Amino acid sequence: MNGETAWALYENRLRRVSAYIHDHLDEELDMERLAEIACMSSYHWHRIYRAIYGETLAATVKRLRLHHAAGEIVRTELAVSEIAKRSGYPNLQSFNRIFKSVYGMPPARYRKEGSHTAYEPSPNGKTKVMLDVTIREIAPIELIGVGHTGSYMQIDKAFEMLFGTLYARGLAKPDMRMIGVYLDDPDLVPEEKLRSIACVTGASDVPADAPFERRVIDGGDYAVLRHKGPYANMPKSYQWLFAEWLPKSGRQLKDRVMFEEYLNNPRDVPPNELLTDIHMPLV
Repeated sequence: MNGETAWALYENRLRRVSAYIHDHLDEELDMERLAEIACMSSYHWHRIYRAIYGETLAATVKRLRLHHAAGEIVRTELAVSEIAKRSGYPNLQSFNRIFKSVYGMPPARYRKEGSHTAYEPSPNGKTKVMLDVTIREIAPIELIGVGHTGSYMQIDKAFEMLFGTLYARGLAKPDMRMIGVYLDDPDLVPEEKLRSIACVTGASDVPADAPFERRVIDGGDYAVLRHKGPYANMPKSYQWLFAEWLPKSGRQLKDRVMFEEYLNNPRDVPPNELLTDIHMPLV
């Protein structure tokens, strides 16, 4: 078996394991079971996974579970115990401890005092937070990506497939920028039908073989909002951008897609240190 064939085999195995993890986050995920899905010994598979993704399987599962849990804490009124179960933590005490270790406070307190509360209206009807918005003129951006249908909070599944495939094919480059392109308005389109694409830049020479697809972001003026904090808070930043910044800006919205650029990696920094540039196209 030559090197190219071996990596193609790993690519398919990575894809199967990644899909299984995302589809079963609310269940007990046994590392031996994941190794079976990969059709390799646990000893070897875990090393390959870490070499490709830069983190252990256990770290991936923990990060994804807490990401989805934080989203439900912010966006829903579900009991914390229910969110814990839906996130694969049947033991509430364990969930509270793990959540606090990552987000700085227990989930019940986070719901009341987390960083998302800065977006709540004050008595005068305006939000407390003042966000950083700049106007930038950008050139067209060529992208290659993997499509996703469903909740925007779950686009991480497409990013896992994107980077796993790039690394398995030996196509990943350190200067690739992470871009999320969002094609639908979540206020108008049912969550299960929302379309988005997990992309990278600097891939003009990457063959657009499945699961990849090409995309070009139009050049022009964009309002760029620098969002700091968990991805679960992103809808609040969008709401502020549309409801408070745009009416006062004197600018008009252009009929083009919005996109996000992720300036650091959730594998490398805690959720409160994540930086995202939200791009709103302007006339």
